[in-house]
Amino acid sequence: MNIESAPQSQRRSFLWGRTAPLALAFIVATVAVDQFHKWWMLSVYDIGSKGRVRIFPFFDITYVKNIGISYSLFDQESLLGQYLLTAFAVFASFCLWLWLNRSGASRLMAIALGLIIGGAIGNAIDRLRLGGVADFFSLHAYGYYWYVFNVADMAIVAGVLVLLYESFWGESH
Repeated sequence: MNIESAPQSQRRSFLWGRTAPLALAFIVATVAVDQFHKWWMLSVYDIGSKGRVRIFPFFDITYVKNIGISYSLFDQESLLGQYLLTAFAVFASFCLWLWLNRSGASRLMAIALGLIIGGAIGNAIDRLRLGGVADFFSLHAYGYYWYVFNVADMAIVAGVLVLLYESFWGESH
């Protein structure tokens, strides 16, 4: 059966599949929550002037502008470097969007990819707006400070965990 004679319900669009609306809802929600939180932390709460604020013995809020990727790898101080990291995030997001729409993704996969894409876009917006990614949440123990992260990073990690769950035990099994 060729694509021209396939019923409308069996056709798959290159850019818009069955679960695209669900993924898009998660992308938009993730970007909105992430950007609102960053705006609030920087403009309303003014975390930059407060320094490190202790919440729990293992958790602080602070402001760190990450000019690299995870754990400040590949630091890019130049504007060109930030543009290149932004371009990579946009390219990776586009590839994930194509995967979502070409694979006939399950609802769980759509949610997972929506969270990952939304997080990547949220951090890419920071690179264009702030010259780096705004991170606020600091986990630590016994004097070791490992990672400062933000809402977008949490969405990416949650998306990866949901994707792993879907791979092993999800709707397709």
